[in-house]
Amino acid sequence: MNEDYAVYAKKIKEVKHILFVIFICITVSAVQAQEGEFKPVPEKKQRLDQRGEEPLNRENKGSEKDRTAKRKEYDINLYKIISHDRDTTILDTTLTIEKDYKYNYLRRDDFELIPFSNLGQTYNSLGYSFDRASAFPSIGMRAKHFNYDEIEDVKYFNVPTPTTELFFKTAMEQGQLLDAFITMNTSKRMNFSIAYKGMRSLGKYQNVLSSTGNFRLTANYRTKNDRYGLRAHFYSQDVLNNENGGLTTEAVADFENGVEEFTDRSRLSVQFQDAENILVGKRYYLEHDYKIVRQKDSLRDNNLRIGHTFNYETKYYIYNQDNENALFGDSFISSAIRDRSQLRKLFNQASLSYTTKTFGDVKFKANHTKYDYFFDKILYPSTGDVIPNRIEGDVISIGGEWRHTIAGIQLKADLLANVSGELGGNYFTGRASYKFNDDFNAEASIVINSKAPNFNFIINQSDYINYNWRNNLKNERTQSINFSLKSKKWGNADVSFTSLDNYTYFSGLVADSQISPQQSQDGITYLKVKVGKEFRYGKIALNNTVMYQQVTQTGDVFNVPELVTRNTLYYTDKWFKKALFIQTGVTFSYFTEYFGNAYSPLLGEFYSQNQQKIGGFPRFDVFINAKVRRTRIYFKLEHLNSSFTGYNFFSAPNQPYRDFVVRFGLVWNFFS
Repeated sequence: MNEDYAVYAKKIKEVKHILFVIFICITVSAVQAQEGEFKPVPEKKQRLDQRGEEPLNRENKGSEKDRTAKRKEYDINLYKIISHDRDTTILDTTLTIEKDYKYNYLRRDDFELIPFSNLGQTYNSLGYSFDRASAFPSIGMRAKHFNYDEIEDVKYFNVPTPTTELFFKTAMEQGQLLDAFITMNTSKRMNFSIAYKGMRSLGKYQNVLSSTGNFRLTANYRTKNDRYGLRAHFYSQDVLNNENGGLTTEAVADFENGVEEFTDRSRLSVQFQDAENILVGKRYYLEHDYKIVRQKDSLRDNNLRIGHTFNYETKYYIYNQDNENALFGDSFISSAIRDRSQLRKLFNQASLSYTTKTFGDVKFKANHTKYDYFFDKILYPSTGDVIPNRIEGDVISIGGEWRHTIAGIQLKADLLANVSGELGGNYFTGRASYKFNDDFNAEASIVINSKAPNFNFIINQSDYINYNWRNNLKNERTQSINFSLKSKKWGNADVSFTSLDNYTYFSGLVADSQISPQQSQDGITYLKVKVGKEFRYGKIALNNTVMYQQVTQTGDVFNVPELVTRNTLYYTDKWFKKALFIQTGVTFSYFTEYFGNAYSPLLGEFYSQNQQKIGGFPRFDVFINAKVRRTRIYFKLEHLNSSFTGYNFFSAPNQPYRDFVVRFGLVWNFFS
């Protein structure tokens, strides 16, 4: 490891410890501010359901006379979570099977992903979505971004009392996962939150240690007259992984044959033990608006708003390796391999919005993006063109948004086009949703997107000779149509049909050749159908999710399994005079064999291959979950069948999935 990187890592570790201590202090103060435990409301007011939910309440703090004179109650509906798109949900402290699916490192349902052996490593994709449009390319290194929150992933809050959530889960070996969060309103109009998610896990195999950190600050504010409002956040994220390149050919055979000596996975040979990569990102984000004209009476409600959005984000990716390895071919230097790429992006948007009851909310916007993707040198190869050390420029975009509700149908549209700069791009999204009744909701959307491929497809520099390129690539074009039906009674169904032109990918389709960026000359069509339904009989339930996929293409460029399924049979009940809500059962997961993408730790990317299929192995997870007041406790036996259904489980070529492991943890919400 280089000296400057070691210093940086040490500083990061010290900062993490300081932030953790600060958070514990805040948490202890919040706990001390509470008056005992939350008390249940009188029996006649309780509204317990099969998830074990109940209203919030607490006694007033003060003198004994005050405490016995009156009880103050808080409705859980007042604890609001606001998305980037300004959709509002309430804080959910229930225990459902959906919560079990989200109790993982990513803290979201990972049905369409298959994790690698260690916590904090990357995931292979079992399905894809193309519903998030952008006219600007990303840095790349997509295998490093599963735990990287973008602007659209950040949540804001509005709560009547300080609210804390602690998330803990054991890791795979010598480590743990902790996600700590607190939010509070300093007034009815001002809220801020602070959160940190840290993870460290050594892993079962050689040189697969993972260490990640996500630190977040948010704030949102509106003036008393509602004319001015702002939302802002700061986000610092780092994803560090030791890399081993996967098992060697001989080790794969030992693994699949179940050789007893190698059930201790640390004995299996790997491609190398001296490499690591890290992705670090920091973001400063602010959006605010002011109502310059506001007219409100019984017949009309019109307002004219001006807005401004600012975003400054930096990302860098580093690959370090002590000695060159034949897996990546020849290198310019034989030791101290170090590849580094960095992106700086400054974004400003000015907008003008006009809202009426007749025409809805119409917004005109103009964007300016200044970008700089760079390396630390100019490369003069012995053959081929000079590879510059940076791509930089400015992009100006104009567009508009529209939202309205007509006859109960909620309509949204968003249009943007780059009109100046070397990176051309545009997109259009349209969405319509209709709620037939309290149980049934339907939605349809269309996404048309054209943008430049990610920067690491266009240019790359490396100490490995074959990983240097400068390409002139066409814009990737995507057209996607999506339909969604949601019903508790009848189930859920999602259908998407996507057409891909100029699809850009990393190719390993020729055996024993070096990985290189390629662009498909033929169109690709992708159909995805996902349905879900839960059947319940008394205290027994069967929750099912099934996904069918079909790809039409030339070659093996875009690969997904044809069928993915997850089925959970579980039991729920209330024990000990309804003080404990219990949930226990077994989850079966399976996906059909396919040419799963392989992983390149040098690039931090997956690449297409057609030499080794993965999949076709069952996974059984047994769980026992419980809820006591606002605490959810989770206990799971993951991949219980690993030792007796065959050692053919891989997350990617040469990258085994996890063996049987027992993991547990909790999620604790408390309010002061």
